Amino acid sequence: MRGGWRKSSDRAYKRGLNTKVHLAIDKRGKPVCIIVSAGREADYAYAPRLMAGVSVNVLLADSGYEVNQVIDTARAGGSKVVIPSKRSRKVVRTYDREQYKKRHRIENVFRWLKQWRGIATRYAQRSDSFLAAFYLRSIFLVF
Repeated sequence: MRGGWRKSSDRAYKRGLNTKVHLAIDKRGKPVCIIVSAGREADYAYAPRLMAGVSVNVLLADSGYEVNQVIDTARAGGSKVVIPSKRSRKVVRTYDREQYKKRHRIENVFRWLKQWRGIATRYAQRSDSFLAAFYLRSIFLVF
């Protein structure tokens, strides 16, 4: 098996660069939720877990999270959805472009987290160790 994840005694071992990191931040740019997933899995599958237990006034996300399920869930919770439409969508939704510019905050958090060599080069062999590296680095961002 090349790349991807391998299960061994209920521990996922990550192999290669085939991982995704899903991150939710608050309005100050502090991490609220971090999830590491296999690279082949869709982004939108992790949106409910990212939004769980967090009051979201405005949902800013990239087009990977632009599916009806995520949009409907966010709107049902009273959130304003600011996600650009995918190119393949037949009916293009409108979104607030000025508010979408604030999404740079999450990109800045990713940039800051990846300045740590252990995260940038993905030294961790297991997914839980990789996630722990993100948690450890996030502690320094919070304080």
